[in-house]
Amino acid sequence: MGKCCTIQVWKALGDLSRKTHSCNHSQRYFYNVLTVGVTNQRETTLVWDKETGEPLYNAIVWLDLRTQSTVERLINSTPGKNKNHLKHKTGLPISTYFSAVKLRWLMDNVEEVAEAVLTHRAMFGTVDSWLIWCLTGGKNGGVHVTDVTNASRTMLFNIHTLDWDPELCKYFDVPMEILPQVKSSSEIYGSVNSGSLAGVPISGCLGDQSAALVGQMCFQDGQAKNTDQGKMDLNNVVFFLFIFSKWLMSDHGLLTTLAFKLGKDAPAYYALEGSVAIAGAVVRWLKDNLGIIQSSAEIEKLAGDVGSSYGCYFVPAFSGLYAPYWEPSARGIICGLTQFTNRSHLAFAALEAVCFQTREILEAMNQDYGVPLSQLQVDGGMTSNRLLMQLQADVLCIPVVKPSMSETTALGAAMAAGAAEGVGVWSLTPGNLTTIPTDKYQPLINPEESEFRYARWKKAVQKAMNWETTEPITNGNGAITNGNGAITNGNGAITNGNGAITNGNGAITNGNGAITNGNGAITNGNGEH
Repeated sequence: MGKCCTIQVWKALGDLSRKTHSCNHSQRYFYNVLTVGVTNQRETTLVWDKETGEPLYNAIVWLDLRTQSTVERLINSTPGKNKNHLKHKTGLPISTYFSAVKLRWLMDNVEEVAEAVLTHRAMFGTVDSWLIWCLTGGKNGGVHVTDVTNASRTMLFNIHTLDWDPELCKYFDVPMEILPQVKSSSEIYGSVNSGSLAGVPISGCLGDQSAALVGQMCFQDGQAKNTDQGKMDLNNVVFFLFIFSKWLMSDHGLLTTLAFKLGKDAPAYYALEGSVAIAGAVVRWLKDNLGIIQSSAEIEKLAGDVGSSYGCYFVPAFSGLYAPYWEPSARGIICGLTQFTNRSHLAFAALEAVCFQTREILEAMNQDYGVPLSQLQVDGGMTSNRLLMQLQADVLCIPVVKPSMSETTALGAAMAAGAAEGVGVWSLTPGNLTTIPTDKYQPLINPEESEFRYARWKKAVQKAMNWETTEPITNGNGAITNGNGAITNGNGAITNGNGAITNGNGAITNGNGAITNGNGAITNGNGEH
């Protein structure tokens, strides 16, 4: 958490809290701390040695594309080459996004990991598992656990049985002994082993988006929240979660994931989720790569100066497209440019792209659920941009509601930890919840204008598809082609794609008749030697 955002969390808990907290900018002291909650990036994957306590390789984060070849191999091995082959158990498509393919890549490509697995020294986990293991003692008796929200993002977890699935583990060839024990999101997992918090129980664990759901107090069917994660200059993602008390499969490109399970005997709640790979990172790209702004804070004023993209559309598919497409071959595209387009229009198009991506997910959720969402709750660092929040309301054509306390992820982890059995600092039953003040943004443009802009965005998305592949491209006769027709070779010939240089039988021709050589002679187009 940020410098003093822990104070924000405790203030937001309001009447739920019965304890005090003191914070100094140079040195922090925590008094009467009863428990600890953990929240984390969900899919980021680690493997460590349980004997030495050391990681065996750098963590592979959720956005990493090194696993694309692993994904393609797995999909090609399924009946009908279907990326949704495992979705009936996992709620997820086979994608670079999830932990199992990252773990498979580590086992295939990192010798230390493969050896540790063979010698039964390896431990796998997402960041929550690593933190809890280290905090509870590490190699000296550390607890190896995860919660249902993080486990549900691995592709090794059965969202019906709420446990690791032997068939899924066999499919990915992952030994079950390296997996952490799956727990609920709110129970005592162990105690801090050393330091100033020694003896304090760890009793809350939620993946970041589930923690934000709890922090937004989304505990009823049909509630939804949107997280614009991180600050405007960080590589971040938009997550959109729609909560249900029962399992629901999406027919429109969304994920089914565990929302939370707040206690050992509490019911599990599920969520439909859509994820957008690049949101605020496009702002950093405009700053660092194009240099059209000097700081991320400038983009709101720059975009506000024009108030429209004037036909410019930006699809920031820098690492492919996530929901609802799940298309890793897509790449970024800016289209609709004219001689009048300037940096202000690009800035506006970048912010609008975040909103269009959210709308795509909202429409998929409305189709799956059958009841249109009446308003959207938002959180995360990007919500500080008031223009972005207004654009979101305009593009979605529904009100956007922002809590005054933006650290809802940290708040959710604290709420789950404090409500655990054996801790009991507060209750999360509806009658005991404290209302958080909010700001509401109403749509200011007419629906016809919103529909027109959204249709143009969808057209731009189609143009961004199918740019990259890890498979070699050939012309059917052993030729190699660069994908744009620039270089081809069928029978030893070389062609530049415009007919300029060809060679079929040892001859060289420039395409205009200027230089030819059929039998060792060199002649220009005018017969001169």
